[in-house]
Amino acid sequence: MKKLIKNILIPVIMGSVIGLIISPFMNYQDLNKPPLSPPGIIFPIVWTILYIIMGYSFYKQNEQNKTIYYTQLIVNGLWSIIFFVFKWYLLATIWIILLIILVIIMIKNFYKENKLSGLINIPYLLWLFFALYLSFGVYLLN
Repeated sequence: MKKLIKNILIPVIMGSVIGLIISPFMNYQDLNKPPLSPPGIIFPIVWTILYIIMGYSFYKQNEQNKTIYYTQLIVNGLWSIIFFVFKWYLLATIWIILLIILVIIMIKNFYKENKLSGLINIPYLLWLFFALYLSFGVYLLN
């Protein structure tokens, strides 16, 4: 049980710390956004759910998959800094493509170890494709 809690708390705390770092720089409401852009309040809700899913799926893994898991987690966290702090929208868009590739590799590796562990990360991957659309739209419109 301690391992499960630890594995869930790591991404949730990382996301919370990143949120605190970027909060003074948040300008989402001021950006020109593409169609289908959700209200800003949706993002912390969705990300919290996704971080819990990530943590649970990693809990079901063995040590051989930790490199890809932590790499994608770091790349994930850095995206917010690139986008909101530095406002490098094109780099943020490219960064999401890197993150998508890492998550695909992670899902594939997790699936080999535990099918559920891989499959429950599909919503995370789908959200990243949506984030790619939003990031590219912000880049084009701003």
